[in-house]
Amino acid sequence: MSKETLVQEETARIEDDPRTVRLAKRAELYTAGEDPYGHAFTVTHHVDELEAKYANLAAGERTEDVVAMAGRIMAIRNQGKIMFMVLREREGDIQLFCRVNELGDEAFSRMTNFDLGDWIAVTGTILRTKRGELSVAVTSFELMSKSIRPLPEKFHGLTDKETRYRQRYVDLVVNPQVKQVFINRSKIISACRTYMAQEGYYEAETPILQEIMGGANAKPFITHFNALNQECYLRIATELHLKRLLVGGMDRVYEIGRIFRNEGMDLTHNPEFTTMEAYCAFSDLAGMKQLCEGFVKAGLHAVCDSEIITYQGTSIDLSGEWRSVSMAELVSEVVGETVDIDTPPETYHLIFDRFGLEWKQDWGSGKLMFELYDELCERTLVNPTFVCDYPVEVSPLAKRKPKDPRLTDRFELVIAGHEYANAFTELNDPVDQESRFAAQMEAKRHGDEEAMEYDTDYVRALEYGMPPAGGIGIGIDRLVMLLTDSVSIRDVLLFPHMRPERNTQRSAAIDGEGVMSTAGEKTTATAAPEGDVSLPDSATGTTCATKPTTEAATVSDVEAIDSPWKKVPAPQPGDQLDAGISRDKAFELLKEHNKDAFHIEHGQTLEGLMRYYAAQFDPDNIEFWGIVGLLHDLDWEEYPDGNDHTVKTAEMLLPLGVNPQLVRAIQTHNFDWNKALPAPEAKMEKVLFACDELSGLIDACVMVRPSRSVQDFSLKSLKKKFKTKSFAAGCDRDQITHGAELMEMDLDEWFTSVIAAMKEIDPNKDSFSAE
Repeated sequence: MSKETLVQEETARIEDDPRTVRLAKRAELYTAGEDPYGHAFTVTHHVDELEAKYANLAAGERTEDVVAMAGRIMAIRNQGKIMFMVLREREGDIQLFCRVNELGDEAFSRMTNFDLGDWIAVTGTILRTKRGELSVAVTSFELMSKSIRPLPEKFHGLTDKETRYRQRYVDLVVNPQVKQVFINRSKIISACRTYMAQEGYYEAETPILQEIMGGANAKPFITHFNALNQECYLRIATELHLKRLLVGGMDRVYEIGRIFRNEGMDLTHNPEFTTMEAYCAFSDLAGMKQLCEGFVKAGLHAVCDSEIITYQGTSIDLSGEWRSVSMAELVSEVVGETVDIDTPPETYHLIFDRFGLEWKQDWGSGKLMFELYDELCERTLVNPTFVCDYPVEVSPLAKRKPKDPRLTDRFELVIAGHEYANAFTELNDPVDQESRFAAQMEAKRHGDEEAMEYDTDYVRALEYGMPPAGGIGIGIDRLVMLLTDSVSIRDVLLFPHMRPERNTQRSAAIDGEGVMSTAGEKTTATAAPEGDVSLPDSATGTTCATKPTTEAATVSDVEAIDSPWKKVPAPQPGDQLDAGISRDKAFELLKEHNKDAFHIEHGQTLEGLMRYYAAQFDPDNIEFWGIVGLLHDLDWEEYPDGNDHTVKTAEMLLPLGVNPQLVRAIQTHNFDWNKALPAPEAKMEKVLFACDELSGLIDACVMVRPSRSVQDFSLKSLKKKFKTKSFAAGCDRDQITHGAELMEMDLDEWFTSVIAAMKEIDPNKDSFSAE
């Protein structure tokens, strides 16, 4: 190959790489003595001001008014001696009108070297083009920051959820509606702070690092304070420190701040979140209702013109005085008969059975009433409703009602089926508080990781005397979701928590989508066959089989293994796939290697799920997807070791002439355990990975329901069991979470999808044979 050809090919390669081209432009600027990263610039006008001031400027009319603006280039159209740009600044977009006659040849030539995404500052005069576009006729300019990475392509934009959350800085640039959400968040919080000040509340700042875990029942994050050689918790609530201030005479206090709970993530939960807690001396629940309504409406008025809003397609009326109703009254409305704290448990049991809900023998009437409310009532509340009179069984730290100590002075604000606020008449009896702390410590000794610790100093503070008070906590993130019509809490958090990105030293453990996998146990909710290590599950009466404690393949192991399966290409969209084995032969093979009925049923469940999703994503290959699901755990009963699982499946299937891509797909679902195996890459592989553990958890949930049917199973029930780590403990919650991320969905979205799929396939599990 000639030298000229090599030069041409290298030039073409560079031109095809926008980042390389931009780096070259940056180098040229430095060579020419220009700094591509400018300094301070005085901005005189913003887009909204100009649009208002020149609203009556006629098309084709030009002014001599000089403006100075700065922003990012979002569009460029070069027409030779005239060039148009779109400049995006803090208040919106404006067109730049650039002419060689006004700028001069040299300056105009420099301007043509700008790229999309560059930050520039311009000075010019205002005109309206003949087409009616308000513009700045540029007379001078300055490059403020050279953009090295190109922005996402204009028409497709940045649509991948994970990339949007991880690279929020790009999301804000290319999706103006996202930027507006966070501008509105700022306005909402500012308005709420102003409201609290007007109501006479002092804003406090309480410790984030705390010696004692208190104020809520939650699992904390733990850290170490080096200077004091002391273990500390990140706070799970601000309550106890704020109430200490009531003791000290600060009669109205509040805090808007971050809370940290080491728990799961879903559409409405994030481990790091923002709350407002407030406490008012000599107030009660009535006072807290007024405060809550005023607080929410202050945020509403900051971003909405009407008190009637739309949230996810549902109209919600926030106007007027909000409804207050007892829990017993709500439950009675929904179940069709009058129930309350005096209703005997036996009557509640009949109602639970009628609605296909599970109950426990040791639940009293208060707990049973609450569970009915939680399962059946909360989701029916659309307009704001204060739900009052919670049973003491589910409100251990609330003050009892004087007229009925079985109930508490507590309410929750529910809007659109979700809780937004929780309020109490605060407990101020130090002896009662001391006994409740003791009960919490007893629960902790029995394994309750979320039980509060004994706060001796707080009891001491109460002994000095705390005035009667009302207290409330409001979820700021959920409030912002409501007022910005955002479906997920991640949509209102600038930088939500994500799995580590793949460009790390652990790159061998990462899949092709930029999601790092978490090494975990491959588990199935079932009775463990002989030889398995199994974990008894007291909640279900079943066991969850887990891999024996053999050493998993590490990253260094992966680097030393030349895995043939990583060389088998993943199926591509549009491929016509032949399994190389019939469905009936595959089913006979499954029964040959698995004698436990559950394992066979689990294979059939995965077959049904794979067929269900193939109909959505790859309708030409439904049979192929189904066989992948049917055989995904072919070797599990005989080879439950994590490093053998699916490897032995390959040894069983390949001599039969099975398509290697089918074997590869099966092996990807064990990637979290054995990094020598290929990571899920194709949609089929991701679906298999995401369905496997989750379907096992759903099956375990269904088995403890009175109906033993998935048809009456709800998202709320699944979420409760998912959070209860002792239930079906062998079902790997981390792998389930990873699966949802592979599907580019929040947990709630993926849970809802798989529940619907399992309801669809439930009657058809045995209908896939050719007979």
